[in-house]
Amino acid sequence: MELCLPCIAVWSFVAYLILQVVRWIRADSDLTVQWAEWWGKKPEKELPRKVVWVTGASSGIGEELAYQLAKIGSWLVLSARRENELERVKKKCLEISSLSDKDILILPLDLTDRGSHESATKTVLQHFGRIDILVNNGGRSQRSLFVDTSVNVYNAIMELNYLGTISLTKFVLDHMIQRKQGKIVTMSSVMGIMGAPLATGYCASKHALQGFFNSLRPEFTDYPEISIINICPGPVQSQIIQNVFTEEISKVNQNVGDQSHKMTTHRCVRLTLVSMANDVKEAWISDHPYLAVCYMWQYFPTWAWWLLNRMGKKRIENFKSGVDADVSYYKKSL
Repeated sequence: MELCLPCIAVWSFVAYLILQVVRWIRADSDLTVQWAEWWGKKPEKELPRKVVWVTGASSGIGEELAYQLAKIGSWLVLSARRENELERVKKKCLEISSLSDKDILILPLDLTDRGSHESATKTVLQHFGRIDILVNNGGRSQRSLFVDTSVNVYNAIMELNYLGTISLTKFVLDHMIQRKQGKIVTMSSVMGIMGAPLATGYCASKHALQGFFNSLRPEFTDYPEISIINICPGPVQSQIIQNVFTEEISKVNQNVGDQSHKMTTHRCVRLTLVSMANDVKEAWISDHPYLAVCYMWQYFPTWAWWLLNRMGKKRIENFKSGVDADVSYYKKSL
């Protein structure tokens, strides 16, 4: 029996479309990342014995990154402002992995203190001799309406999320250029792709990071072994809501609400590691409806604006009533 190549091509395409629909229904990441997770390179093979520097490693996504990387066997540099919390994270990393004490470097770091970034980079190089991957995870979100928010808050957000990130990146990239290899992984956000009320400053900082790293990537075409990777999570169960900026720099957020409806930090980090291992340039990691809105924002912006006006209004109502801003229309991940 002769093979009908056109028929094979047609049925292969149909099978591909069916598979994409199944993935869309599951929808806990964008299609590129799911493809990489199922058939791409595995973090367990690509990341052991790599020196990975994680900022914002004392809580949330950064903390979970430390744990999963430790289990894989990556050598770690853990940075944040709170040294005692970093020590707690290191202790657990040692308990759950085969790493030794010298395989994990605690390096307290304030991203807004840009004058310290060069010496911090030198400290890492003195300890490990190289930096294979920098994970720009440090930063803070926001929950406040623009009309109520001091401009000082916007300045603080940009200093931390944007300028602090690109400052540290500059010194690490100098080292990677010398080695002609490395990965710069930046935890952006779906808010770097679309907009949302209550987070005008946060969205602005993430849009800035997206623009910066998307512009930086083509500057390194002569360095094919240097990867620029943007990770764009949606709402995730972490301490980010407790630590957000509000109307004033010194004001603490009181509207934390229930976070159980959001993607687990474990799942978000797993997909982040898959993206790192496969050099995915941009990964959207989210459940619906945020993932759907990302696609709409990319391909059908007029519809996205209409939808966001409706969702945004409810988001503000939730925030003012003291519950999580997204709880009323968010579907719990399976």
